[in-house]
Amino acid sequence: MIARAIVLAALRRIRHGSLTVVEGSHRHELGSGEPHAMVHVGSPEAWTALLRGSRGLAESYAAGHWDSPDPVAVIRVAARNAGALDRARRAIAPLREPLQRMTPRNTPWRSRQDIAAHYDLGNELFGLMLDSTMMYSSAYFEHADMTLEEASLAKLELVCDKLDLGPDDHVLEIGTGWGGFAVHAALARGCRVTTTTISREQRAYTLARVHAAGVADRVAVLDQDYRDLRGRYDKLASIEMIEAVGHKDFGTFFARCADLLVPGGAMLLQAITIDDRAYAVERSSRTSFIRTHIFPNGCLPSLEVIARNVADRTDMTLVHMEDFGLDYAETLRRWRANVERDPERLAGLGYDQRFRRMWRMYLCYCEAGFTERRIGVAQLLLAKPGWRPPAQRQRGSSRVGSPP
Repeated sequence: MIARAIVLAALRRIRHGSLTVVEGSHRHELGSGEPHAMVHVGSPEAWTALLRGSRGLAESYAAGHWDSPDPVAVIRVAARNAGALDRARRAIAPLREPLQRMTPRNTPWRSRQDIAAHYDLGNELFGLMLDSTMMYSSAYFEHADMTLEEASLAKLELVCDKLDLGPDDHVLEIGTGWGGFAVHAALARGCRVTTTTISREQRAYTLARVHAAGVADRVAVLDQDYRDLRGRYDKLASIEMIEAVGHKDFGTFFARCADLLVPGGAMLLQAITIDDRAYAVERSSRTSFIRTHIFPNGCLPSLEVIARNVADRTDMTLVHMEDFGLDYAETLRRWRANVERDPERLAGLGYDQRFRRMWRMYLCYCEAGFTERRIGVAQLLLAKPGWRPPAQRQRGSSRVGSPP
C-alpha cells in the first residue's frame, strides 16, 4: 500500500522520542527514548488518512481506524519531531499569501456561526467537563495538589489582582463564557461588570447564574459583538476570546478595546498563543484538525503579533506578562478525566461514539501542545496612558516595564 510506505518512511525520521506501531502481526519500532507512544492500526484506511496531516489523524482516530493507550504521547512525539515539517511549511507559506488575502474576514454574522458551532454544543457537555466555576480557560495551579476548582478560582483572583479591581470600578468583559469571571468579580470585588457574548447558550446560562448569585444589580449580560460595543469602562478583561477573532481582525480587536477604556484604564488579556516561528504556517493552514472540527476559523496569535497590533493600533503599552502553559496542560488533563469518568453519561446525552472520540482527541491534542510548548497561554496587562500600577506582586511572573 503506497500510503503505508509513505507514512512509515516519514516515521523512520523520528529523532526525538519513540513510537511503536502495531498492525496485525506487524510491529514497527521507530525512534528511541522518551516520550514513548504506541499506536494500534485497526484499518488500512488510517494510512491514507495520515497523509492529510492533523485533520486526517483526528478523523481516523474518531472513526476508530487507529487507537492508542495514550494519545497524548502520540501527539507529543509528533510535536517533538515537527521541526523539519515546520521548515518545509514555512518555505511554501509565501506562496499561500494570495489565498490568505482572499479569505473572508470574520464578520459579525460569521463569528456568530463559528461560536455557535463550538460553544452551543450543549451546556450539559461543558458542565460535565468543567468544574463548578464553569471556567473554560486555563486554571492556575499555585501548587500541585490544588483541585481544579481551586486552581480556577486562583486564576480568577489573579485576573482581579492584576486589574486591581475594586467597588468603584466598572469592568467590561469581552467573551462571557458561562459567567464565571463576571459573577466572581461582582461578588469578590464588588465592582460593576458588563459582559458580552455572542453565544446563545452561554448568555442564557449566565443570565440565570447572575440572578441565582444575587448580583443582577451589578452584572449586565449583553448579546453584542465586540465591534458593536459602545461606552467607556475603567477596566477590561478578555479571557481566551481573542483566538476566535481571526488574524485579519486582531488590529480591529485591540483598537476597539483601547477605545472602550477611559484614560488611565487597563486591559487584562488571557490568550492562547503559538510560537512566533509557527504563526505564519498555522495561519495559512485552513484544513487543520482544530480549525476544521473544533474552532472553525479560529487563529492563535503569537506574542509578536499581539505586540505589533497593540503598538500599531492602540495607545496602550504592555506593562506585564506571565506565561503558564504547563498549567493549561494540567487543566486539560483534569477536564479529560472529568469527561472520561462517566462515558455513559455523554452517550445518554446524545453524544455518539465518533463525537466522544473526536472530543478526546481534541483534549489530548491540546494537552500535548502545551506540554511540548508548541502553544502557550499568557496573561498580558495592557495599560492606557496615565495608568499607575497597584501594589500587588504576582508569583512566577515575567514583567515588562513597571511591574504591577
